[in-house]
Amino acid sequence: MKHFLRVVTQFFVFLYCKCLWRGLKFVIRKVTGRCELQRICHNNKPGARRTLKIESSLMYSKNELCQSALSAHPDRVEKTIDDIMTLKKVNPDTNPQLGISLQASLFQIVGYRSLVAEVEKLRREPYDCENPDHEEMLMKLWKTLRPDSTLTGRISKQWCEIGFQGNDPKTDFRGMGLLGLHNLLYFAEHDKATALQVLHDSLQPKHSKMSKAEWEQKNFDKAIGYSFAIVGINITDLAYSLLVSGALKTHLYNVAPEMPSLSHFQQTFCYLMQEFHRFWIEEDPCDIMEFNRVRSKFHRRVLRQLKNPDMALCPHFAASDLHLVNL
Repeated sequence: MKHFLRVVTQFFVFLYCKCLWRGLKFVIRKVTGRCELQRICHNNKPGARRTLKIESSLMYSKNELCQSALSAHPDRVEKTIDDIMTLKKVNPDTNPQLGISLQASLFQIVGYRSLVAEVEKLRREPYDCENPDHEEMLMKLWKTLRPDSTLTGRISKQWCEIGFQGNDPKTDFRGMGLLGLHNLLYFAEHDKATALQVLHDSLQPKHSKMSKAEWEQKNFDKAIGYSFAIVGINITDLAYSLLVSGALKTHLYNVAPEMPSLSHFQQTFCYLMQEFHRFWIEEDPCDIMEFNRVRSKFHRRVLRQLKNPDMALCPHFAASDLHLVNL
């Protein structure tokens, strides 16, 4: 019986989408004198609320030109908008604002797809200790986070001081490739004070009544207490999953006037690192074994925030030159 009801429900949904909704759109256009794209731009302010609806309208359009617009090359966005307006029989001279609004939204849509491809390329590129550029980035990370400490060697236990698991950091980059290193270095360079504070906090004893020296002498393994670099790579994975799932569209469509860039993604990572650090302290876990539970709870909270179409995650560091604000 349940299976039968499910099939009937799916049939009516299909009928609505294919027939009734298109018929309703036709009637609304005749009554208002505006096509669906015009109504979206007129009734929704710039940002995610408008762009998400335009993206959905183009995606589910029965016209191939509208569908292909979503994957247009950035250099062809303006021509694509002209073609869509011709298709919709909209006069650009009497409706100049429509072309401007559609162009801004389409730049955001194709820019998001380009960003996904760029981030994926970095994630798939493994760390290569024979590549001087990779090694230079890693050395920069050390010097930025430990400016008063000289690294005794490329292979050294000192890497644990900034939160790597072993003597050679390259093994920790396997999951996220160069993307993890790029994000950690961006955080360290663009908000050095906050990155150093988070690193310092992560090394402190769990029990505030005990000094760090006493804690180390007693060989406790509980601290505020996570490995900075490893958590950074893990939060990179979280930011990556938000990006590829499309959940991050809400944020990026609200903060990027046109095409979202890698810098937007990296600033989002910085925000997530700071917020996770606060969240970890608020949750007050017993030890690092609770990391997955805390991370999952934090992930769910961010997803709830991003369901609000007016939401823009807001980094709290002065180095931001992208003016990310909570709308």
